[in-house]
Amino acid sequence: MRDAGIDGGHGVRHAVVDDAAGQRVDNFLLGSMPGVPRSRVYSMLRKGEVRVNGGRIRPEYRLQTNDVVRLPPWRGPVLGQIRAPSRALMEDLAQRILYEDSGVIVLNKPAGVAVHGGSGVREGVIEALRALYPNEKRLELAHRIDRDTSGCLVLARNRAALTELHSAFRDARVAKTYDALVYGTWARSLRTLRAPLERFVTRTGERRVRVATDGKVSRTEFAIVELAPVVSWIRAHPHTGRTHQIRVHCLASGYPIVGDAKYAADAQLAFSHDNGVRRLCLHASSVALPVGGSVRRFDAPIPDDFALAWQRLRDVTG
Repeated sequence: MRDAGIDGGHGVRHAVVDDAAGQRVDNFLLGSMPGVPRSRVYSMLRKGEVRVNGGRIRPEYRLQTNDVVRLPPWRGPVLGQIRAPSRALMEDLAQRILYEDSGVIVLNKPAGVAVHGGSGVREGVIEALRALYPNEKRLELAHRIDRDTSGCLVLARNRAALTELHSAFRDARVAKTYDALVYGTWARSLRTLRAPLERFVTRTGERRVRVATDGKVSRTEFAIVELAPVVSWIRAHPHTGRTHQIRVHCLASGYPIVGDAKYAADAQLAFSHDNGVRRLCLHASSVALPVGGSVRRFDAPIPDDFALAWQRLRDVTG
């Protein structure tokens, strides 16, 4: 992207598309307007505040070379002026790389670190890795996982790799597996949940997801790893990639994820907190995706604090 004109520090900007060609306009905006909530970006698109070549577009529009994108005024740091990530985070992430080649990086993301900065988040994975690889100008996230979820995160190092990965995710050619601890003894008969999901904003402005009859089709397969009196260790295989899908499907099944501050009940959170659990017990343990003409699987080991949470909760009898 290059600027065709800027009207004031955070005023209207016009960007000419070059290396972002092929990217969805909503993803382009999220990367170009750090600090702006996703809900605000989609509101801008709905209201026609964002224009491409002078016309309104839908979020799924894919940018073309030399498109001129009008970015409306926003509050937040200008692209390229995000506070530099800490050396400690950069060094930690460097040790967490599971695989890398000329096109792809697979990272074992720690819990508590956002995939990108903004909206009150000082630093994220993508900013840290761009600082770690300063000569790689096209390093991008291929997908996202929640800030408090740990495990496999895939990044692309160039536009060709990003396009291929986006296609693989879109066509369900990427297989992901998550390990989770949930409150309650999981029903042995519960193996598949098909429950449509929709995103909404609470009256306090918090973004959440719920089951809704007119929501997007969503399906998760579940397997039991181990059962205990008041908690269970399960494995989840999402067949769709909805926001908070596993968290909300577990909630809808009656078994919210341990440590889930958004969806678990206060009493459940107090129970796990009293037993020393300080994290969302959801871990992206593996991802299988096309790499170099074949499908490869990458595994992120179960984190120590996740394993410790299981040790502390499995023998509790209620």
